[in-house]
Amino acid sequence: MPRAYSYVGPLDILQRVAGEPTGTPIRHHADLQHWVETQPASLLSIPATFIVDLAGVLLLAERRSEHVVCAGGHAVLAAGEVVVERGQPPFIAQITNQSTGYCPEPDSWESVQRAIQHLPQDVMEGFSPAFTFRRCPACTQINVVKDDDFECLVCGCVLPQEWNF
Repeated sequence: MPRAYSYVGPLDILQRVAGEPTGTPIRHHADLQHWVETQPASLLSIPATFIVDLAGVLLLAERRSEHVVCAGGHAVLAAGEVVVERGQPPFIAQITNQSTGYCPEPDSWESVQRAIQHLPQDVMEGFSPAFTFRRCPACTQINVVKDDDFECLVCGCVLPQEWNF
């Protein structure tokens, strides 16, 4: 069973969920085609926010939208950023787990892979790039771990090796 990630970001962003539209479900290739057609025609590469909901469905939203809004305030199986290439057919060219609102582990790729397996695209090995997030136990700052340096960038405290949100 994949891990479900609850929202861990700022409360003021969570409060924006009320009244905002959630992401667009992408269950089939036709859904992706329709979503691409709603984006500005000038964009050949379309950056977007994505989540995979608890039912395993990929949802896409405008790049500047918050992951928690895309998810309707609910927990997710994965979250991050995606680039969709406009083409015939359109396809996902890049996908990351960059979401400081949910801080999903790189292992959440398995949920993404299941959610996009029905879309026409090149084989993807995983997130590119993959991010590792840890909350500092001393100052509670969310950190992106780089180069396996598990040290808080704010206070210098050692960060846990295990996911801790």
